[in-house]
Amino acid sequence: MNKELLEFLKSRRSIRAFKGEQIAADALDAVLDAGVYAPTGMGKQSPVVVAVQDRETREQLVRMNAQVMGASGDPYYGAPTILLVFGPKSVETYLKDACNVLTYLLLAAHAAGLGAVWIDREREMFETEEGRELLRKWGLPDGLTGVGAVALGYADGEAPRPAARKKDYVVKFV
Repeated sequence: MNKELLEFLKSRRSIRAFKGEQIAADALDAVLDAGVYAPTGMGKQSPVVVAVQDRETREQLVRMNAQVMGASGDPYYGAPTILLVFGPKSVETYLKDACNVLTYLLLAAHAAGLGAVWIDREREMFETEEGRELLRKWGLPDGLTGVGAVALGYADGEAPRPAARKKDYVVKFV
């Protein structure tokens, strides 16, 4: 049993405060490389990951996500990098596949010493004409739906303490 790995998994936390400094290119590449090894239904590797670091596109994503929320703040918590994960609705397992990719990205970020948090509302963002236009601009195929995103950067502060695990989280019949 790899107790170090188990402790590593238990130590990952969602980070919601980021330094303004952009992450190193090799750290981004390592996180993305791990993400593409997430399990997918029948090994189809159906998800698509888009890494956004340029300020203009990032600000557009912030505005689009905040609009879905009906808010004006930054739903990506100031993270300098946003990793968007899409799945093709034509693949039966697209949602599970994309969620696996998001999880691998979060774990890889933790391994790389980066802060990360899973962000929602990408489905609604990319159902809009503005969102579909971005997909076309990026050269992505029709039929993709936004599943989620990872806000990624250097944590600004300590990771939060874990919440107590609820008693009925696991039920065993042994």
